[in-house]
Amino acid sequence: MSLGMEPEAFRRPAPGDPEIAAGGGDLGAVLGRGGLDGLSLSEHLDISERPQPLTTRTTRLPRPDIADDDAQGILESYRRRAMAIDGASALLAATIAGIGRFDTRWPIGIVVLTAVLPAAWLVVLALQRAYEKRYVGTGTEEYRRTAYSAFVLFTVIAVASFTLRAELSRQWVLTAVPLTVLLSLVGRHTLRTWLFKLRLRGQGQQKVLVVGRADAAVAVIEKLDHEPQHGLVAVGACVPPAGVQLSHVHGVPVVGDPDQILDAVVELGVHVVAVVSHPDLSGHALRRLAWALEERDVELVVSPGIVEVAGPRLSIRPVAGMSLLHLERPVISGGRRVAKIAFDAVAGSLLLVLAAPVMLAIAAAVRLESPGPVLFRQTRIGANSRRFTMLKFRSMVLDAEDRKGELAHLNEGNDILFKVREDPRVTKVGSFIRRFSLDELPQLVNVVRGDMSLVGPRPPLPEEVAVYTDDATRRLRVRPGMTGLWQVSGRSDLSWEESLLLDLRYVDNWSLMLDVTILWRTARAVVRGTGAY
Repeated sequence: MSLGMEPEAFRRPAPGDPEIAAGGGDLGAVLGRGGLDGLSLSEHLDISERPQPLTTRTTRLPRPDIADDDAQGILESYRRRAMAIDGASALLAATIAGIGRFDTRWPIGIVVLTAVLPAAWLVVLALQRAYEKRYVGTGTEEYRRTAYSAFVLFTVIAVASFTLRAELSRQWVLTAVPLTVLLSLVGRHTLRTWLFKLRLRGQGQQKVLVVGRADAAVAVIEKLDHEPQHGLVAVGACVPPAGVQLSHVHGVPVVGDPDQILDAVVELGVHVVAVVSHPDLSGHALRRLAWALEERDVELVVSPGIVEVAGPRLSIRPVAGMSLLHLERPVISGGRRVAKIAFDAVAGSLLLVLAAPVMLAIAAAVRLESPGPVLFRQTRIGANSRRFTMLKFRSMVLDAEDRKGELAHLNEGNDILFKVREDPRVTKVGSFIRRFSLDELPQLVNVVRGDMSLVGPRPPLPEEVAVYTDDATRRLRVRPGMTGLWQVSGRSDLSWEESLLLDLRYVDNWSLMLDVTILWRTARAVVRGTGAY
């Protein structure tokens, strides 16, 4: 392959070069966290004869789990369906608002608004880039842009009403706009379910060529394999020659060197080139690669080497002709913190009132089955290392803590957390309320008191905090939550390291939209009763 570059543009670092010792990254905010899961690199690399240049290779097979379909066509279909759903949502919301306010005798202004609202909603969404293919079908950005578009739409209606001196019904506006965004969000979720099912069957996957050092490529490939619902799957790798001869990297064929990228793009028919940790592919060389890929309608993504950072915290800052990656500080104070506290207080109080009849029934059942107190009180560590008493319904026999030592050999939790599947200390009522997390309902009292949040890291025990590393201590910067990322990502089935990483990801990337997403996923996990014991 030739990009029209001078030979030194692809200079390979010599052994001992500090750029080698610096270690590799992954796609960071674009592809999420990578990892080797404790395995040595040799277990992920297939060492054999170095492959010949692509022009002489006879085996040109993509990964066998990928359906040979039009990934771009499926994304385009998703976009068209989203537009149709958004237009229908606006029309339905406007109609419901009109009937609710005016019955069947609508003023001419409301008739016009009902007809115009779907088009206005689609325009606002398009201007907010809610239909861009890089956002649809994955992550929270699609939902965030849709929700923000509702604010823009409301502002446009208010300004237009004031400018034109139109007397609009406030009831109609306050019904139509929120209902529009709600129906659109439900429609987007339904579309995602459809898209995820296609991707899990191997359809609609964008083929990715990973370029960079072998160890960095392994992390990215493994992450993509673990989360096929995001629609990216590695079909080839271009790695620089090293001291060993490679034919595969984590099951993905090595199809050449980094100076053969364009040949690999054509041969494998890839949609995305992912550059990870390759010192020679930077600056002008990377720019020329971007030009070449643009001509072939292939996307280019570059790992910034920053892990566990959500997209909204990353932005490009142009300085003196350079594009610098700006990393925003985690927001754990100020107005957004006040908004979270207010949300917890209002939503927690409302949920406590709604759950009161269920809590009374559970309390009676616990008391009738076994002697002892209804509530289980335990000291936990909250924000800024402050101790508080966490409340739960008692789900075990009265002497459960005394019998813990007898079950140490049955521990199926992790190094920090003690978990036993089918624990003999659990009562019949306790087994049921644990399965659906009903034993945690009294923690709503902790939320209203301000000890906990609805969403946050898991509230740790004092003995757990005593052995925390500096990294783990960071999770104590925010209030612990009744639910969190680790609860909706596996609940009791995760290792301590996985739980910690998810909690730290939450602390560093918190947003109110993320809280809403976690609460929604929690409701689904609780209804299914998955991962809890």
